[in-house]
Amino acid sequence: MIEYQLEPNLSVDEYLGVLLSSGLSERRPADDREKLTKMVQNADIILTARSEGKLIGISRCMTDFAHATYLADLAVDRAFQKQGIGRELITKSHEAAGTHTILLLLAAPTAASYYPHVGMQKHDSCWIIPRSSS
Repeated sequence: MIEYQLEPNLSVDEYLGVLLSSGLSERRPADDREKLTKMVQNADIILTARSEGKLIGISRCMTDFAHATYLADLAVDRAFQKQGIGRELITKSHEAAGTHTILLLLAAPTAASYYPHVGMQKHDSCWIIPRSSS
């Protein structure tokens, strides 16, 4: 049985663990504990999925709770993928922010085919300013 819960005080060690077990660490600053700490501490919503107490999934969001919610991380341990956990993390995160908000994310190229499968629509007018090298 998978247990879902809001965990605003999730430890950085557990966060890093699920990044590693899911493969998302390849696209996150896994070797920079200071950045990871800020990423966890400054999230508005951290929703977790646990199996027998073990963290096996996470959704990390920033939101204004009124208009927009950015889903910054969606990670599920590889051993638990394809069981609907990611879909449930998305649904419960959106509910926590308010379904009246637009939920948006930037998909990793390897994950882009997943999001239509869980009911998300592609949007062609996303614009970014890349990170500086410092």
